[in-house]
Amino acid sequence: MLPRFHLFELEDQPWFPDIIRDFATDYLCFIQTTLRLHRPIMPVLTESLLTTGHRQIVDLCSGGSGPVREIQKGLSANGMETCVVLTDRFPNLPAFQRAAETSAGQIGFVAESVDARSVPDRLRGFRTIFNSFHHFAPADAKKILRNAAAAGQPIGMFEYPERNALIILLTAILTPFLVAIATPFIRPFRWSRLWFTYLLPLIPLTCWWDGVVSQLRAYTVDELESLAAQVATNSYEWRAGTVALPKSPAHLTYLLGLPR
Repeated sequence: MLPRFHLFELEDQPWFPDIIRDFATDYLCFIQTTLRLHRPIMPVLTESLLTTGHRQIVDLCSGGSGPVREIQKGLSANGMETCVVLTDRFPNLPAFQRAAETSAGQIGFVAESVDARSVPDRLRGFRTIFNSFHHFAPADAKKILRNAAAAGQPIGMFEYPERNALIILLTAILTPFLVAIATPFIRPFRWSRLWFTYLLPLIPLTCWWDGVVSQLRAYTVDELESLAAQVATNSYEWRAGTVALPKSPAHLTYLLGLPR
């Protein structure tokens, strides 16, 4: 296991151009949806929703809406009607609007910036963070957990990034090719998306750098349990683990914090 390096990701920077950030998060959403990477999440999330009785999900760090649309559809298909609120520190509003418009009223969003470390009290529900918890250094990660516990809201983090040499190598090699292959199929069509992919390749470079750094920033199960232990209260139960991704050497890592 490699040591954790908390390097910077371009998409986290306030100065980073919104158009490149939004195109990069669109790509991530497309890959997650196309490869159905949400499937391993479903049993863990479903069990947690049933345990807590919550039917509203407050999704933090939503990016381009990630796997949320497919997860909401999956929950609904299994007879669990839920509504989802998308939030982000740098909201990708076009992506949020598309997700809301295609959800038959089951997905909404907050247009203003929402910091996962200090979620407004008005946003009540099961908090989720898909593939973004690694963005936070340990001090800030504990703030996210502590904020959820102080508000009495359940929280679940689900991460594909994995601090594994093979996964990092595959990410570094494959990401530019995947971006180039996927771009013509990403909707809505934008000429600017083609420009920043093939002529001035800022999107592939962004996804390549942030993809590799994401793996180096990823937390292990032991590290997640250690973070949770430092904010533990008698009224909360914390549980971390992994789920193997089908036909892949990678794993999904999760951390759940549920009121007792």
